[in-house]
Amino acid sequence: MAKNDKNPPANVIYGIHAVIEALQAGQSVEKVLIRTDNRHDRLRELRSLAEEVRVPLQYVPVERLDRLTRGANHQGAAAQLATITYQDLEPLILAVQERGEVPLLVMLDGVTDVRNFGAIARTAECMGAHGLIVPLRGAAGVNGEAIRASAGALHHLPVCREANLVDSLLLMQAYGIHSVGVTEKTEQTLFDLDLTQPTCLILGAEDKGISAPLLRRAGQLARIPMQGQVSSLNVSVAAGMALLETARQRG
Repeated sequence: MAKNDKNPPANVIYGIHAVIEALQAGQSVEKVLIRTDNRHDRLRELRSLAEEVRVPLQYVPVERLDRLTRGANHQGAAAQLATITYQDLEPLILAVQERGEVPLLVMLDGVTDVRNFGAIARTAECMGAHGLIVPLRGAAGVNGEAIRASAGALHHLPVCREANLVDSLLLMQAYGIHSVGVTEKTEQTLFDLDLTQPTCLILGAEDKGISAPLLRRAGQLARIPMQGQVSSLNVSVAAGMALLETARQRG
């Protein structure tokens, strides 16, 4: 192994003090990892700070930290820097409205496969979407693999990482953005809807679909009409079809 291969990756910060300083400095952190049995006296401070700045925190075995930091003295804590800077949802909405554009956003509920996530980002950027909305936990993050799958679209498409997607939905509704849950649990199709109005398309994970709280809060539900024997689509394909219909209606 080459000497450089023994150094921790450039996007990894390790040591509990260094991680705290990174969070305090406002660095864009993807997630914080803490050794399961860590008893450091600043652990409570780290947990509180991570929650305050809305960065996911994971408890992991020491072996994972050893692999991540390539054997460096990590003191039971490390952080992975985000490849992009996440944006706040409300300023994004205001910026779109100030430009006189009709908002088009895509909310992903529990999509964990980074390749699907990247493919959706690529299509969304191509179809003129203004941003993606993802949950703080339980979803694919913006890493190198996702950026490759997006063909670089994630460098251009804003991504908002939100602590509570229901609250995000209510915020968008307050700004006049209509939400559409793309699901097979309805007879209404996407072709029946007016997608020329400010719209947020909601898509769920392939195995579970859109969560019940979001289904209840969505302004409308719509399915993609299908003629074959297979009753479901890959989430990135479904997103592409929904975005294409939206772009078609908007001309």
